[in-house]
Amino acid sequence: MAVISPIRLTPDLTEQVYQRLLNAICEGDLAPGSRLTQEELAAMLNVSRQPVLQALRMLKKDGFVVDTGRRGLMVLPLGAQTISQIYEVRSALDGLAARLAALAKAKIDLAIIDEGRKASKGSRIGAMIDADMRFHNLIYNASGNPLIAETANYHWQHIRRAMGAVLQEARVRDSVWDEHEAILKAINRGDADRAERLARGHGEEAGHHLSDQLRKQMREVS
Repeated sequence: MAVISPIRLTPDLTEQVYQRLLNAICEGDLAPGSRLTQEELAAMLNVSRQPVLQALRMLKKDGFVVDTGRRGLMVLPLGAQTISQIYEVRSALDGLAARLAALAKAKIDLAIIDEGRKASKGSRIGAMIDADMRFHNLIYNASGNPLIAETANYHWQHIRRAMGAVLQEARVRDSVWDEHEAILKAINRGDADRAERLARGHGEEAGHHLSDQLRKQMREVS
């Protein structure tokens, strides 16, 4: 199991443990199929078993871990169909947000592109995901419709898992930010049709790519 850095004791300890484990799952440090034990996780995080137990219950409720049938838990493997469905929702929301932002004549600072490219050159998948999320949230906020961000944020944690798998490939990292730049330029020009088409296509392509990768992995395992 991957090493997870300890955390300090505070009143919101269960939430801290939950967030630390969630980040480890989303960033791939706790890989799909990894067995999880309260004792080992508690030792890694330097906490008692109780907050770990509560955090694991929360992760199970949110669909990130499942029972193994042997009084244990494991990280839920990413399913190709589930990822495809999540990205269908994401691409629709992204396309709508980009259109509305362009129609609102929003001007989004292109500095986020430089930040994203810098993150993509590093080795921290978490930093790449954070930059990607900031990019999309800029567009959601610029759309003027708060329900888009609210709806998207419901799915973002599962999307983070998918993004972590996609961003393992250096080739994909470069193309992601090329596409992001094109989307922002279309928004800033007020070209709603192009902004929507690029944003929707960006999400759909990411979903297809990851679904194909997952199916390939499943074939190799079987």
